[in-house]
Amino acid sequence: MANDLNHVVLIGRITRDLGADERSFGYVGNGQARANVSIAVNRSHKSGEQYVEEANFFDVTIWGKTAENLKPYLTKGKQICVDGYLKQDRWEKDGQKFSKVSIVANNVQLLGGKSDGGPVTGGASGGFQPRAAIPNQTPASMPGYGSDPYGSSGSDFPEDIPF
Repeated sequence: MANDLNHVVLIGRITRDLGADERSFGYVGNGQARANVSIAVNRSHKSGEQYVEEANFFDVTIWGKTAENLKPYLTKGKQICVDGYLKQDRWEKDGQKFSKVSIVANNVQLLGGKSDGGPVTGGASGGFQPRAAIPNQTPASMPGYGSDPYGSSGSDFPEDIPF
């Protein structure tokens, strides 16, 4: 049996604050958190001699601890990276068939600079604050690294190497 691939990665901006309405954040019957956000993904392409800006809007569902941890950060205009898969919902109403494709997030990363509060990542284990990079530090100037790329004393390795 052949395996199919359903994977999407998008970078876009939140179109409205999370919690702005009842359907955007809540808990389902089993107590699991669910966040529904919409993101705008801008794209520019050349049409003739001019560049044309185009915005596409996508609905994203974030589940569990990731949804809970990211709730205060998912505000209108915030840039996020969503890694997930496409899900198609189908239903019938008054004899008419409807269909909608949305994204279910496996991982969400907040993007932006220090003015946005810095990057925060929310994965399957929840959100965390990564260590900030230290400017103007090279590996040789960082603790545990010597200026000699092969080690200064050679005592870092045991005498008998098993291979």
